[in-house]
Amino acid sequence: MDKKTSDQAGLHRRGFLKGVAIASGSGLAVSAQAQTPPAAPAQTKAPLPTAAQTAAEHEAPAHVEALTTEKTGSDFMVDVCKTLNIDYMASCPGSTFRALQESFINYGQNKKPEWLTCLHEEVSVGMAHGYAKVAGKPMAVMMHGTVGVQHAAMAIYNAYCDRVPIIMFTASAGPVEDRRPGVEWFHSVQDGAATVRDFVKWDDYPWSLQSFAESTVRGYGLATAQPQSPILITADGKLQEMELDKHEESKLKIPKLTIGTQTVGDPAALKEAAKMLVAAENPVILVDRYARSQAGVDALVKLAELLQAPVVDSRSRMNMPTQHYLYQSPRGAALIAQADCILSLEPVDLFGQLNRVRDQIERTWRHTTKATTKIINITTHDLLVKANYQDFQRYSSADLQITADAEATMPYLIEAVQREIGERKSMFDPRGQKMRDAWKGFAARSHAEGALGWDSSPISSARMYAELWNQVKTEDWAFLTPNNYSGNWQHRLWPIEKHYQYIGGSGGSGVGYEPVAALGGALAHRDVGGRLPIAIIGDGNFNMAPHVMWTAAHHKIPFLAIIQNNRAYHQEVMHIQRMANRHNRGVENAVIGTTITDPNIDYAALAKGYGAVGIGPISDPKELGAAIKKGVEAVKAGNPVLIDVIMQPR
Repeated sequence: MDKKTSDQAGLHRRGFLKGVAIASGSGLAVSAQAQTPPAAPAQTKAPLPTAAQTAAEHEAPAHVEALTTEKTGSDFMVDVCKTLNIDYMASCPGSTFRALQESFINYGQNKKPEWLTCLHEEVSVGMAHGYAKVAGKPMAVMMHGTVGVQHAAMAIYNAYCDRVPIIMFTASAGPVEDRRPGVEWFHSVQDGAATVRDFVKWDDYPWSLQSFAESTVRGYGLATAQPQSPILITADGKLQEMELDKHEESKLKIPKLTIGTQTVGDPAALKEAAKMLVAAENPVILVDRYARSQAGVDALVKLAELLQAPVVDSRSRMNMPTQHYLYQSPRGAALIAQADCILSLEPVDLFGQLNRVRDQIERTWRHTTKATTKIINITTHDLLVKANYQDFQRYSSADLQITADAEATMPYLIEAVQREIGERKSMFDPRGQKMRDAWKGFAARSHAEGALGWDSSPISSARMYAELWNQVKTEDWAFLTPNNYSGNWQHRLWPIEKHYQYIGGSGGSGVGYEPVAALGGALAHRDVGGRLPIAIIGDGNFNMAPHVMWTAAHHKIPFLAIIQNNRAYHQEVMHIQRMANRHNRGVENAVIGTTITDPNIDYAALAKGYGAVGIGPISDPKELGAAIKKGVEAVKAGNPVLIDVIMQPR
C-alpha cells in the first residue's frame, strides 16, 4: 500500500479501525498459507546471483520510513511543564495532542502533572477554575484543536471574568503538507486563540521547541500575576511528533520561572487614604474580589477593627468572617447611604456598589451615596480591560484611585492608618458598639426568617441549609459553589471563618459553572486531606455537565453535591414573569421554555449511572437530615455523592 493510500485509510477513526481489521485478516491468511509445505521443486540447478543482486542484498534501500524514535518534541514539552508548579492536566481526549498525551502518561510517568479524564472541554476548564481558587495555584488544561476550544469557550470566559489563572494548551495538526486529508484540516487552525483571544490574558503559537519553552514559562508567570487570568499556548502538531536527536536537544534551554511581586499602592496615596478613613465619622469598607488567602482575610479584619468600620462583602470571595460583628453585609444599603468615606477593595462593579439601576422600560439610576461621600478605590481592574467583552462594567469615578493589588497593599495601608490614629484608637469604640448591636439584631432575624416554611414541601432553602449544618458542623467543611440563588442562607446562618470555606461565584455568570468548579475545588481539598467539600448546585446548572460525577468517581474525588432541584431555570422564570407583567399579559405562561418537568429528571439515578452515590429525590423535609447524614458518611468513605432535594424556587 503506497503512502497516499495509507493516509486515506486513516481518514476517520472508524475507517482506520476497519482498515486494521482487514489488514489483520490478510495477515492471518498469509500466515496460514506459509505453514503449508510447498510442493517439491524440480531438481534443477539454481543460477548464481548476478553482481547487481549480490550488491542489493548488502546495500540499504534508498529510503527507509522511520516508524520509531527515542525522543520527540512532545517529550521536551513535558520537560518544560515539569519545571512549573502544575499538579494536574485535565483533558477530554482529542487527536491533535496525541503525541503530547502519550508523552505525559509514559515519558512523564503521569506524575506532576497527572492526566485527568473529563468528558467535555468545558468541564476541563471549569475544573481548573474551581481548583485554582482553592489550591491558590493554577492547573493545566489540554483542548482538542478548533472544536475543543469552541467547547471550552464559556468556561474560559467565566475564569477570565473571575480573574482566575489557568494554564491552557490547545493543538493544531501542523503545516499543510503534514496534514492528513479530512478531519485534520477541520480541527487545525492558523490562529489557535482567535476564538477566545478577547477573554484570555495572553496567548502564543510557538513555532519552535525553544519558543514553546519560553512561551510556556512566560505564560505561567503572566497567568499568576495580578490580575490573574487564563493564558493559552498552541502546541503545533509537527513540533510534538518530530524526532529530537541528542544534538538538537542539547541546544534547547528551559528558562527558570520567575514569579514577580504583586503591585503595591503608592505610599503617598496610602497616606492620603489613611487620613480620609481616620477622619471619617461613618467609614464603610466594601470588599469584592479581594482576598486570595487567609492572610488577606486576617488583614481585612485588622483594618476593620482598627477603624471599627463595618464591612460589606459582595461575596465574590471569602473576605470577612460572617460571625464577626463588623461583618455588616445585610445592612449594606443603609450603611452605604450614610457613609462619608467608602473604601472599595477590588470591586467587580464600583458603579453598581454606589448606584441603584431600576429595571424598567426606560432604565434610570440614582446615587445611593451622599454627594459629599469620599470614595477610595484600590484595584488591579484597570490592568486587564479589553474592548469587546463588557466585563469591565460602567465607568465610575473615585476621589482616590489606587491601581494596585488590594491584598498585597493591605499591610501598608494598615501601617498608614496606625500612624494616623496614633494614641486615639479608643475614639472609635462607640462606633464599634453600634456595630455589635446591629450584628446581634440581624443574626436573630436570620434565624427567625429561616424558620418560616420549616415543614413545607417542596423544601425551603433555609431548612436545607439548617439540616446540612446539623450534619457537618463538627467537620472541616468547605463550600464549593455560590449561594445567591438560594437566599444567601449559608452566609446568614453559617460561621464562615476560613478563606477556603467559600470560593465565590463564577465571574461571568455562565450557566454550568457550579458542577465543574465543584469538581476542581473538591480535587484541591482532597489533596489537603481531612476536609468535607460541599456543593449546592441548581438543577439547571447541573444539567450542563452531569458527567462531572463520572470524572469524580473515576479519579476518586469525594465531595457532597446537593441538587437544589426546583425543576426550572428559575432566574429565567422570573425574567419572563417580569416581562409579562410589564406587557400586561399575565404570568401563567412563564413556565414555557423555562421549566424542567414532564418528565422530571432522576438526578440520583444519573449519579449512580456515572458510578457515584445517588440519594433521593427527597421532598419530605423530615427525611432530609437522614439523607444528608448518609451522604456525609459516603463522602468520608471516599465517594462522590449526589443528593437530589426537591426545593422551593428560592
